[in-house]
Amino acid sequence: MALTAGLRGRAEAQVTPDRTADALGSGDLPVFGTPALVALMEQAAVSALAGHLGSAETTVGTAIEVAHLAATPVGLRVRAEAELIEIDGRKLTFLIQAYDPREKIGQARHHRIIVLRDRFLSKTQEKH
Repeated sequence: MALTAGLRGRAEAQVTPDRTADALGSGDLPVFGTPALVALMEQAAVSALAGHLGSAETTVGTAIEVAHLAATPVGLRVRAEAELIEIDGRKLTFLIQAYDPREKIGQARHHRIIVLRDRFLSKTQEKH
């Protein structure tokens, strides 16, 4: 399976009470929390890779630089759109934008690395 720059992915979510800053401990307001925004952005990046990795491969996030630009209240839907912009061996770089129905709410530069699923899990289990 070949990866090429320009692959795009998308993820959507409803802003629910469990995805708010006060519920996630990242603040004390009932608005879409930054940890939930980051998770949505990573989901969009992962979706861009669907069908483009070998059956033994997956990716893990290694870094994300995110700007949370605007608040979104409970009840609205949010979406993230990711584009794969660079491939450097196993290292992948994405640009991600996020929106609610009114405006852009976030942007990020995100790095993921391709790993062999079984090898990665085996190495992780060695920590026990």
